[in-house]
Amino acid sequence: MFVRTYAAALAGIDAVVTTVEVNIAGGGLGMYLVGLPDNAVKESEQRIRAAFENSGERMSGRKVVVSLAPADLRKEGAAFDLPIAVGILAAMERIDARAVAGTLFAGELSLDGTVKAVRGVLPIAVCAQREGLRRLVLPAACAAEAAVVEGLEVIGVESLRQVIAYLNGDERIAPAAAAEPEPFERATGLYDEDFADVRGQGYVKRALEIAAAGGHNVLMIGSPGSGKTMLARRLPSILPPLTPAEALETTKIHSVAGRAAVSGLMTRRPFRAPHHTSSQVALIGGGQSPRPGEVSLSHNGVLFLDELPEFGRSALEVLRQPLEEKRITVSRARYSVVYPANFMLVAAMNPCPCGYYNHPAKECVCSPGTVHRYMSRISGPLMDRIDLHVEVTPVPAAELSSSEQGERSESIRERVVRAREVQRQRFGEAEGVHTNAMMNAAMLRAYCRLDADGAALLERAMQRLSLSARAYDRILKVSRTIADLAGRDGIALQDLSEAINYRSLDRETWGR
Repeated sequence: MFVRTYAAALAGIDAVVTTVEVNIAGGGLGMYLVGLPDNAVKESEQRIRAAFENSGERMSGRKVVVSLAPADLRKEGAAFDLPIAVGILAAMERIDARAVAGTLFAGELSLDGTVKAVRGVLPIAVCAQREGLRRLVLPAACAAEAAVVEGLEVIGVESLRQVIAYLNGDERIAPAAAAEPEPFERATGLYDEDFADVRGQGYVKRALEIAAAGGHNVLMIGSPGSGKTMLARRLPSILPPLTPAEALETTKIHSVAGRAAVSGLMTRRPFRAPHHTSSQVALIGGGQSPRPGEVSLSHNGVLFLDELPEFGRSALEVLRQPLEEKRITVSRARYSVVYPANFMLVAAMNPCPCGYYNHPAKECVCSPGTVHRYMSRISGPLMDRIDLHVEVTPVPAAELSSSEQGERSESIRERVVRAREVQRQRFGEAEGVHTNAMMNAAMLRAYCRLDADGAALLERAMQRLSLSARAYDRILKVSRTIADLAGRDGIALQDLSEAINYRSLDRETWGR
């Protein structure tokens, strides 16, 4: 007998509907899987046989051919266990074949017949809804995540026995309901870390406010204990709340990586802080079974690289393309996937190996050559892509012991949100452009016009600091953000001066 069911194969952060065709006929023994399955899919035969036996079923004694179409798309992972098992049972007439029509199945089978959770459930649910399928049967542990997709009946199951009983009408399972999401507007106000906890550092707070308002990249350089990490970890608390579209895309990435919360859509912007021993693949993504890397897991949020010079040179250099294009293409011999990577890069580093170069109270023990080599670990092209260079100085003891609180994150966030709204109205429906940091050359000419004094100032800065054309553009973008925060239509001389001042490392002999 011939039966057709549906599964889904992950491709990047999206899923593709896969038709599972099962044919049982005489003329042979055993089970044959065709359609470019990987090892995990090939091994499903043994899991399915054991699950059948422990669920009171028996595998057909005749030849079983399972085809996964389209045949040229590689099928990976154990999520194909459940659709293949259901297809075989329907072909054996143990399940009514009409009950599987219009239904997509996903789930890994344990040897005892339990249906185990799989990754990528949200993209699978979006795919099923998009392709017009009416129902999705998947592990109960993943049901709340998939239920956020409207117009799709999501059925969570615990075991193969329960699937058989449900499809045969012997057991009723209520469709899963999405968990009540945390309101996007409130999510930003529930951070444990607040800028009010930071003593002093008004100059650095101002730089981070500008970065948040325009989506700019930041490098903080200062001695140990000056507050770089503390400040970076509070940056998400002043970012605007996620929009529903951003939340869906962000959750899809974390779902594919197997990190999504069971409560449904993410409502807070991600903050990722990988260790400096992280490999190139861990940062950028890929691997034998492709997974998103840290640059994609921080999509619509912050990627914080502490101790920047301690990262491997090759790992840092792979950041250059996603910083420009806001996406990463991972190409290997067997696959090519595209992951979104629209993140804010926030980096921190010491000024030298001992950490006390230019410290007001402690003496640096590093030679000039040692300092030069340490600074040169960060390449010029990567530095060019960082908009704001901020020097973080130690906070005096008198300020640390002060009982006076700094400005709260909520107040700063209100200014950031107003500036982002100005940018939203400015760029309108421009595809892929939401912040000043994402402006292209044409937008720079249209929205970053300078008067004669401003043009002369920027020209002098270019000559004295030996800035590149990319640095020139980034100064204009930061100037535009500073003007937006001030509520100015045009870029004033003071906006431009402040933006140039944030190129502090260009004033040094960086890498030369």
